[in-house]
Amino acid sequence: MTGLFMKIIILPLVVAICAGIFGNVDYVRWYQPIIVGLLLAIVGHLMEVMMLRRNTEVITDITDFITAALVVYFVSIFLEGARVSFWGAVLTALVVTLIEIPVHRWLTRTRQTGQETYN
Repeated sequence: MTGLFMKIIILPLVVAICAGIFGNVDYVRWYQPIIVGLLLAIVGHLMEVMMLRRNTEVITDITDFITAALVVYFVSIFLEGARVSFWGAVLTALVVTLIEIPVHRWLTRTRQTGQETYN
């Protein structure tokens, strides 16, 4: 559950920062990156609970990257006035994944992945 709380705080900030840095990620309302970040947090947490184990960290990171790119791209289509190109979504997903990698390592090291049965 700690991972979810971390994601709820960090990911909307990351999406907002990416919108400020990357020219091909543009949200016209202040709440739009928050919505995208919260959805990324929920989807990411569910994926961690289902997939993240000590021996699946790399595949979880790759899946996290692909899922983040798809979520950023497709959710932004439904936000009024938001413009996110495919490459903007990929860049944002890359930043999200680079932040998620140490979080995944910490979660598996402290056995907070939702699966306490691995050795």
